[in-house]
Amino acid sequence: MKKIVGYTQGTFDLFHIGHLNLLEKARSHCDYLIVGVNSDELVKEYKKKDVIVTVDERARILKALRCVDAVIITDSLDKTKYHQELNFNKIFVGNDWEKDERWIQTKKEMTDLGAELIFLPYTPTTSSTILRKKLSNIMPI
Repeated sequence: MKKIVGYTQGTFDLFHIGHLNLLEKARSHCDYLIVGVNSDELVKEYKKKDVIVTVDERARILKALRCVDAVIITDSLDKTKYHQELNFNKIFVGNDWEKDERWIQTKKEMTDLGAELIFLPYTPTTSSTILRKKLSNIMPI
């Protein structure tokens, strides 16, 4: 039987239960899960903000999780680039992105490459943005 390789990518700053839920759910859909961690520079470029936890520390946290089989540091949001490098069968993202134009286009690109894009349940009760806001009330970030 062919091994199903899964891939997801994100910032994973201020690691929280929403991240863990996504990763565990992703792993339940594949035999081997690769996680791309967005570099500090990439986050600054597309989110227009600095990370709180460095990319090396974020990668180390992810590598320690049982549900994660491999971690790479990413410098692009182009999922076709990582499909060429990793040859994954499935790619995962939170369903909060389901109506986003970039992800609608990514779904088409992945389908053309023979990979399935799966939207996983988003955890609305917590996010890095929510945590940043709470922390900023305590001390400036």
